[in-house]
Amino acid sequence: MKIALVFAEPQTPHLTVHDGKLGKVAGAAVEILDAKLNPGAPATRVTVRTKQFGFTFFVRDVSSQWPIWIPQYKVAVVPANDRRTYQEIADDIRGRGLQSELDRIASEPEETFAHAAATNRADSCETWLGLSRDMRFFRVGSYPRDGYLGYFQAKNASCIAPQEGHPQGVEFGMMVGRGAACSINIRRRLEDGVLPILHAEQRDGDITYHMTTFCTLEKSPLTTKTLRGTHFLVADDLSGGHMHIEKDKVIVAANKEKETVGREEETVLLIRVEAVNTGTVPHYAFLTSVYPRTHCKQRPYDGRRGFGWIETGQVFSINRLNGKPMPQQEVAVLLQPGEKAVVESAMPHRFLAEDRAVALAKFDFEKRRQECRAFWEAKLAAAASIQVPEQRVNEMIRAGLLHLDMITYGLEPSGTTGATIGWYSPIGSESSPIIQFYDSVGWHKLAERSLQFFLDKQHENGFIQNFGGYMLETGGALWSMGEHYRYTRDEKWLHRVKPNLLKACEYLLAWRERNKTPQGMGLIEGKCADPEDPFRQFMLNGFAYVGMQRVAEMLGDKRLAREAAAWRADIRKVIELVMAESPVIPLGDGTWTPTCPAWAEARGPAALHVDGSTCNSHGATTCRDSLIGPLYLIIQEVIDAKEWMGECLLKSHHELFTLQNAGYSQPYYVRHDYAHIRRGEAAAFIKTYYNQFSALADRETYTFWEHYFGASPHKTHEEGWFLMQTRWMLWLEDGATLRLLTGVPRAWLEHGKEIKLEKVASHFGKFSLTVRSRVQDGRIEAEVKFHEVARKPGKVALRLPHPLGLKATACTGGQYDAATETVTVAGNGKVIVQF
Repeated sequence: MKIALVFAEPQTPHLTVHDGKLGKVAGAAVEILDAKLNPGAPATRVTVRTKQFGFTFFVRDVSSQWPIWIPQYKVAVVPANDRRTYQEIADDIRGRGLQSELDRIASEPEETFAHAAATNRADSCETWLGLSRDMRFFRVGSYPRDGYLGYFQAKNASCIAPQEGHPQGVEFGMMVGRGAACSINIRRRLEDGVLPILHAEQRDGDITYHMTTFCTLEKSPLTTKTLRGTHFLVADDLSGGHMHIEKDKVIVAANKEKETVGREEETVLLIRVEAVNTGTVPHYAFLTSVYPRTHCKQRPYDGRRGFGWIETGQVFSINRLNGKPMPQQEVAVLLQPGEKAVVESAMPHRFLAEDRAVALAKFDFEKRRQECRAFWEAKLAAAASIQVPEQRVNEMIRAGLLHLDMITYGLEPSGTTGATIGWYSPIGSESSPIIQFYDSVGWHKLAERSLQFFLDKQHENGFIQNFGGYMLETGGALWSMGEHYRYTRDEKWLHRVKPNLLKACEYLLAWRERNKTPQGMGLIEGKCADPEDPFRQFMLNGFAYVGMQRVAEMLGDKRLAREAAAWRADIRKVIELVMAESPVIPLGDGTWTPTCPAWAEARGPAALHVDGSTCNSHGATTCRDSLIGPLYLIIQEVIDAKEWMGECLLKSHHELFTLQNAGYSQPYYVRHDYAHIRRGEAAAFIKTYYNQFSALADRETYTFWEHYFGASPHKTHEEGWFLMQTRWMLWLEDGATLRLLTGVPRAWLEHGKEIKLEKVASHFGKFSLTVRSRVQDGRIEAEVKFHEVARKPGKVALRLPHPLGLKATACTGGQYDAATETVTVAGNGKVIVQF
């Protein structure tokens, strides 16, 4: 096969042919011998290198209709019989009026939740109800196949709580209404849309059932003072994927029994079902007590006291009907129009002895609900306030913070805490958005306690690893520690953890030193997530770099700063090398762009099957390239989002690995969101924002799944990144500049709407922002206030986009830039932009 390399300017390229042979080269014409052009591997590739650049293409991709055109390099590849010049090829393609997907997104109306939700999947998720710090919580929900409320299961972290005589635990439930029917009519909502008090409504003919559930304490009022929590290592031991060092095992062995079966006070799930006749004639309502859904050896139900008993003489549920002991496990109650019947039940986390059950039977449901409400409201009051003019997002911010907090386990008031990520143990990488959002809303102490988890579990040699053989946790944890210091400037904390930080860095340096070979190229090796890819992954090395850089910054350590800079330089050198050898791909505008594999040893994205290997993992062919791929190097500060490498990474990733600019399978692992916000691409960022959470989060309760196909529920790693995305769109540091509202939708600045941040935390201390839109009166007003004047930024860049895209005609209080719709101000002050 003969091809032509058509350059805009004279070049003397060096050509390497892979899985084929180089034949004659005559001017632009190149002969490829033994070319393998069929789908699959091996496929013939050609690498072209000049003094300025290098790129690789599949020979089978060459055509005259769709030339391989790379404007960045001013080169095109066509069949040898295509005699066009570079300019003619470029003009032909430009003349077709094509548009890349990212350009199309930028030109369309901005994405909204309603638009994204109309076509995206809508999966419901179980709800977790707990207390925070305490690993003893309850799964609550209804099985879609059942079509009726509800089921309840006690959990110790990710493990089903064992019960007396039932080491595998027991699942309980109620049958609300008449049961499985031809239609399902269930709605759910958190209290105020935010608090971990679940309200559900089920309609069954003219009878409407209202269920309210929440978790509280068996004996004490629920307050911050009565909350004890769970030893963090015991909770870790009962979470999925944990890895203990020897000293951890000793501590767990000494504490596990007293933290699980020896507690003086249980957590309790309180349940109220109100059946209301909404019809005009009498109807029966059908109600049950809490009963075992899975096998459980029981004694006969105690109708005199409303107790459900197990065979060994302990109580698993306490049930009342209209304020009196429920006389039997199932009842039918005739209700007059407008009349209601009420079942109130208590389900202890572990079966109770009779005397404790008798005491619990006196519970006041409404009093306990008010206590629970006040408990969670106090937590929100202690955090910064974030208010945006979209109810769903507003609620998701506050509900999300409480979801993270609920499963951050440890002993109160000041013990180490583990920021778990749903079913799974804390991970230095996946816990990072959780901890960083705690710092963002001013929960610095909880962030510090959660960082201490990784220091308490640090190996003697400095290595940090807690989950599933993941090798990137040392760098990931150090990064979050560096961010914590940027927020707090806490010198006392820094002095205390300094030995751990240095030990971790020395471990990383020794690891890197072993890889300073021609084969290793100075990059460390190891897997970053579940796929067994023990290679020199860019994500792994990027975390090691940024973690060490943050330590150097915190300590003012010049040696570590030099070592980190050298590591960054080596990563960049290898990235340039592998991008030159990774196949280019076409984009929607007719251009082609270089790609990049996830690790240094590869010669292209795994999904392109350059070496013929399989790459399907976690329900997608994209995961190994996208979820743990080189885009992380942007948030890890190895590559700038606006430089050519960052642009190539973003474009190729979008083409291969997104739909509606949302990642596949586990989308919150993908860091194109951060690249977009850094590039000022608000429309693309917003497209990602709405398409990801509309499909992955329960639209009624805001709980996040791990994957689109389900897998693990209440996945706080995903929810943490959603919250960090929201933080970035509202405020984001950029060196000495604080950027505000960089990614907010234009709809949030429609007339009469307001955005308000109160004492949110940043690298420049806490600040407040109020923005009021009066666009019908021709203006938008804003006020910025920094509460720690000594730490305020060099400048503030406040984006104030008009909802219709109009540009300002006048501005007071700062300097307006029409291209970015941004006002630059020095610090505290008021801004008025007129249109």
